[in-house]
Amino acid sequence: MRRIATLAVTALLLAGCGTQTGDDRGDSGDSVSPSPSGCTSAPELHAADSGRTVCLAVGGTVRVALDGAKDRPWTPVTTEGSGLKATNSGVVLLPGDANAAFEAVSAGRTELSSSRPLCATETGKVACKGLQDWSVTVVIT
Repeated sequence: MRRIATLAVTALLLAGCGTQTGDDRGDSGDSVSPSPSGCTSAPELHAADSGRTVCLAVGGTVRVALDGAKDRPWTPVTTEGSGLKATNSGVVLLPGDANAAFEAVSAGRTELSSSRPLCATETGKVACKGLQDWSVTVVIT
């Protein structure tokens, strides 16, 4: 009986995997939309989107808006791969934010990444060396 209950719970958990709910939205409340291919598309990425894979058509633009703080700043967003070209994000940065925009110029796959300290750095306080990593894979078709 216990095994059946465990299997039922596992099945319910797996049924919920890969779905998008309102709780998984980025900082601005924009949700990531599923596409027919199983990949998701997101015109703007936020801290909550870390770990996702998104799709973008050639000619499209994806924006990154990571809200940080002066004492826990995000590093500038970097790219590794092919298919994206940095473009003007048209956004005024606040201390600690990392904003960027990329245009899809050819088919490819690119990883966008950034990081920030887990703990605020204050003079005279105990410091930690931990980092919060952020990355999103963009598949350009």
